[in-house]
Amino acid sequence: MNSSKTIALFPEASFGAALNCVGIAQELRRLGARPVFICHPGFSGVFAEYGFTEYQLGEDDPSASTDWNDFISRHQDAFRRSPLEQLKDYVGPTWEAIVDTAVKVEEPLRQLLTRLKPDAIVLDNVVMFPAIANAGVPWIRVVSCAETEIADVSVPPYLSGCGGSPSLEWTTFREAYEAVTASAHKRFTGFVADCGLKAPPAPSFLDPSPWLNLLLAPDIIRHNRQTPLDPDRFVFLDGCVRREADYQPPRFAAHNEAPLVLTSFGSLGAMDVSMIKRMIAVYADLPYRFLVNAGPWRDEYSDVPDNVFVDSWFPQPSVVSQASLFVHHGGNNSFCEALYFGVPSIVMPYCWDGHDNARRALETNVGAALPRYDWNERDLVAMITDLLGDETMRTRLKTNAAVMQAHAGVSRAASAILKTITESQKPKLARA
Repeated sequence: MNSSKTIALFPEASFGAALNCVGIAQELRRLGARPVFICHPGFSGVFAEYGFTEYQLGEDDPSASTDWNDFISRHQDAFRRSPLEQLKDYVGPTWEAIVDTAVKVEEPLRQLLTRLKPDAIVLDNVVMFPAIANAGVPWIRVVSCAETEIADVSVPPYLSGCGGSPSLEWTTFREAYEAVTASAHKRFTGFVADCGLKAPPAPSFLDPSPWLNLLLAPDIIRHNRQTPLDPDRFVFLDGCVRREADYQPPRFAAHNEAPLVLTSFGSLGAMDVSMIKRMIAVYADLPYRFLVNAGPWRDEYSDVPDNVFVDSWFPQPSVVSQASLFVHHGGNNSFCEALYFGVPSIVMPYCWDGHDNARRALETNVGAALPRYDWNERDLVAMITDLLGDETMRTRLKTNAAVMQAHAGVSRAASAILKTITESQKPKLARA
C-alpha cells in the first residue's frame, strides 16, 4: 500500500527540472503515494497548479536563493561565446551561485525535512544538499540534464559541446572546467565537511545516489560508455513527460493546414527578445504556422506576422505532440519531449547542457544545430525547410517515439522510487 508513503521532490530552481519532477509526481500520486514539493523562492504556485502540496524554502528571506532571471541577464554576453570561453564568464560564476544557494537553504531545508519525515527524497539538482544526505531516508537522484552529467572516459565532457572520440579538445575542456570550478568546489568541500559529510572529488558537486539514479536520455541519443552504469542503481527512463491539458492551436489568417512549428527557448532564454524577433521576421515569409513562447516578455511583441502566434506560455508536451518541428535551446526536457513525440529539433544552444544536446542532435541525426546568434535568414529557412521535408528522418523518429512511449518513463520512475522505499524499510536480518 503506497498511500502512506510521503515522497518529497526537490527540483532545482529551473522550470526544466521542476516540470520533469511533475511528471514523476503525477505517476506517484496515481499509484497512491503522497508526493509533495520543496520549492526554492520564486517557484510558489508552480506545483500547486498541478494539485501538489508545496513547501517553500526561505519564503521570508529573499536572499535564500539566487534570482536566476537577474543572473542570466547579467551574464547574457557570455552566450555569444564558445562553450570553452563560457567557462570563465558563465560556468564558474554559476557554480559559485549554486554553492551559495546550497549553503543558504541548508538550515531551513534540514528543519523542513525534520517536520515532513518523508519516506524518500527525490533530488533533481546538480549539487548535494547535506540535509538530504543526513535525513536518514533514501534519496533518489534525477539527472534531468544531458547524460554527459554522469562522467565516463568515453563520454564527452559535461557542458563542452564536444563530440566524436576522446581528443585533445576533450582534455583541454576538462582541465579548464576543473580550474574554473576549483574555488566553488573548495567552498563546497568545507561546507559539507561542516555538515559531517565528504564532498565528491573535484570537479563534481554531486555523487550518484547509493540507492537510485534516474536518467532521461533515450537510447537513440545515448552514449557508449567504457564503464557501463549499474542497472540496479541507474535506470534510464527514455524520457519523462508530464501530462498536460490538451491544447488547441489558434486559427491563423493563412496556412491553417500547414505544418506547425514550435519555438521555445525556456523560461530564461525567452529574455533574448531581439534574437527571437529576428527569427519571427524570417518566419513571416514561410508557408508554415509558428507558435513562439515569449515568457514574461510577451508584451514586447506588438507587430506579429499572420502566420505567427506569440504567447507567454504553452502546455509544451501538448503542443510538441502536434508539431512537425521544434526549435529550442537544447534543454534536456525539450530535447527529450521532441524525441518522445517523434519531432525533429533545431537546437540553438546558449549555455549549459544545451551545447551537449545540440552536438548530440547532429551526431545521432535527430535534428540540426544552429548557432544562436551567428546565422542568417538563408541558414534558418534552409534548415526549417529541409527538416520538414526529410521523410526518412521523420519515419525514424516516429518509430523511436513509439519505443519511448511504450517504455513509459514516468511509470518506470515512480515504480523504481516506490521499490527503493520498500527495500529500505525491510527489517534488517540479524547478523549471525
